[in-house]
Amino acid sequence: MDFWNHIYDQFDPIAFTVFSLPVHWYGMMYVLALLGALVAGKYYVQKENIDLKSVKLDDYFIWIEIGIILGARLGYILFYDPNTSYYLTHPWQMFNPFNQEGEFVGIRGMSYFGAVIGWFLGSYFFYKRKKVNFGRLMDIVAVAVPVGYIFGRIGNFLNQELIGRVTDVPWGIYVNGVLRHPSQLYEAVLEGLVVFIVIFLYRKYKRFEGELILLYGFMYGLMRFTAEFWREPDPQLGFICCGWLTMGQLFGGAMMLTAVVLWVYFNGKSKGKLNSR
Repeated sequence: MDFWNHIYDQFDPIAFTVFSLPVHWYGMMYVLALLGALVAGKYYVQKENIDLKSVKLDDYFIWIEIGIILGARLGYILFYDPNTSYYLTHPWQMFNPFNQEGEFVGIRGMSYFGAVIGWFLGSYFFYKRKKVNFGRLMDIVAVAVPVGYIFGRIGNFLNQELIGRVTDVPWGIYVNGVLRHPSQLYEAVLEGLVVFIVIFLYRKYKRFEGELILLYGFMYGLMRFTAEFWREPDPQLGFICCGWLTMGQLFGGAMMLTAVVLWVYFNGKSKGKLNSR
């Protein structure tokens, strides 16, 4: 257990270098996240024999990957970064991987909720262009995204970011000499594995196209709200209300509420269609 407690002291976040440029485990995990989501999506399409009218899932994933990357970075800058005004007046710096000294430091600071907005916009534009059933497309995403999220949160853990709160549990991780919850791994299980299992088991009982994405929104919001109790609040924001509420919990609660409202609306709409037949 001592090795685990001090794993950061023995672990190099840089996997290897290519032409003197460091390749981080964090980046490799995000590549695996995208590939994992694509594989899960294809498996779901094949298993359920879903007709996408000859639309290639690979093409769709290219659209949403662009939307997710742009949305995640812009979302972090708008919602979390203390230097928002600087980036808005120097937009070319948003994706600059070099610091002022010309040193390669990579791009840090991605927002999940910004990624959701980017994913939705990418999906909408793809839907408008390809004329595919939007609800059906969203259900594929609902199955695929949690798989990718497992790798993404492991990437956060390996990158030693989004650290947990101070603890005394025996499986805690020392971060700069302070024992903390490995909250990134909690999130990998709760927001990734648990959400995936619930959605995959429920898929046979869905009542209308698009229901799975609403279930995903509710489940992710619930799991994120829960996991935030072990995750250290963003240092530039702290608790935003009542001495315990974090920005992640606020967004998570909003996701749950939105999912419930939309479910009531679309479920009623689907019942109306059945009754009119």
